[in-house]
Amino acid sequence: AKVFANGLRFAKTGQLTAVASRTAGKADALADLFGVEKRYDSYEAILADETIDAVYISTIHPAHLEPVLMAAKAGKHMLVEKPIAMNAAETAQMIAAARENDLFLMEAFMYRCHPQIAKLVELIQEGAIGEVLVVRSTFGYHAGFNPGSRAYNRELGGGGILDVGCYPASMARLVAGAAAGK
Repeated sequence: AKVFANGLRFAKTGQLTAVASRTAGKADALADLFGVEKRYDSYEAILADETIDAVYISTIHPAHLEPVLMAAKAGKHMLVEKPIAMNAAETAQMIAAARENDLFLMEAFMYRCHPQIAKLVELIQEGAIGEVLVVRSTFGYHAGFNPGSRAYNRELGGGGILDVGCYPASMARLVAGAAAGK
């Protein structure tokens, strides 16, 4: 949330106007850090604020479904941290709620907004690099081993596929989609 909030300082079309957290003190700490006056101790309270158009949901992925459905019901557009859900059924519920309320819903893959990725898509769509026959995409990093970490807890969405495997899957879909003219 801090990285996202910091990036908003440079946005031309949006601004951070409120912060919410169900964990005592977290909303205040983030709001203080970025000079935000409005801070809420519940999602219900921030979603009731009629001056807010959109929300960024940065909870851990097993906790995305409830706030997304709440935000859709409240008529708020949503940017949801990756991966958007724990499984396809949750994702389908989120998409249905957004469509039902005519709202924007996006999974937050930061790389998709990078200029080099926009150029890659443009080159693929123009056929500048030839026909795309195979897409190989990898993502890795060494974070060290901490068995108590969320990254190793399956109930909390830990493991290679949901935590970082979504990056190469998303990139492969982006490239294949660009090659297909989408």
